[in-house]
Amino acid sequence: MGNGATVLVISAHAGDFVWRAGGAIAAATARGDRAVVVCLSYGERGESASQWLAGKSLDEIKALRRGEAEAAAAALGAEVEFLDAGDYPLLPSRELLDELVRIYRRVQPTVVLTHPLLDPYNGDHPAAARLAIEGRILAQAIGYDAPGEVLGAPPVFFFEPHQPEQCNFKPDVLLDITAAFPAKERAMKCLPAQQHMWDYYTSLAVRRGVQVKRNAGPNLGLPVDTRGEAYMRYYPQVTEVLE
Repeated sequence: MGNGATVLVISAHAGDFVWRAGGAIAAATARGDRAVVVCLSYGERGESASQWLAGKSLDEIKALRRGEAEAAAAALGAEVEFLDAGDYPLLPSRELLDELVRIYRRVQPTVVLTHPLLDPYNGDHPAAARLAIEGRILAQAIGYDAPGEVLGAPPVFFFEPHQPEQCNFKPDVLLDITAAFPAKERAMKCLPAQQHMWDYYTSLAVRRGVQVKRNAGPNLGLPVDTRGEAYMRYYPQVTEVLE
């Protein structure tokens, strides 16, 4: 990317974008690209157990998760928007889909990051993916009644789910996030409501970093502490050169 590129990240809950795509976001903003994160929900019901156990109210938990996500987005250099569509379950609606179409046309993303279409452990994640894909399709339709320029064809990448083997997640893109990882680490630590995830996603970045080195060729001189993120591409790549 580069040259005025824009990354749009559609996240089911307020923390998902940090764990799954924080490196990609930080890398993009570090090179001067724009990153816009859309949180469909705050993760207030299903991903805030510690706060419910502490006796917090629904409104208090929403405010807490919003504050965490705002701090994490700032650590990554990203903009963040909240649609407050509710979680557990995250239910599609015409109004929510229309809002996403309007975001697509306003933001004009160069690339889209979202969840995979299968997750037997969390129905909100594939629901977010379906909304992201349908919103992209409708934003391309010249007859759809929404302001802004008609969308082109930004590629869509699925970021890695928490239990990839159960989600039929087989990476075909490995992203080197070594330089961006300190920013991702800072962003993760903005999410104390899910502190149990910090070590998991740190070790995952190490494991994916090993695969980055393995697949990059023997002569690139990648550092020992390479960090990585894994993605699956949804639409075909269009290119004049195979590389």
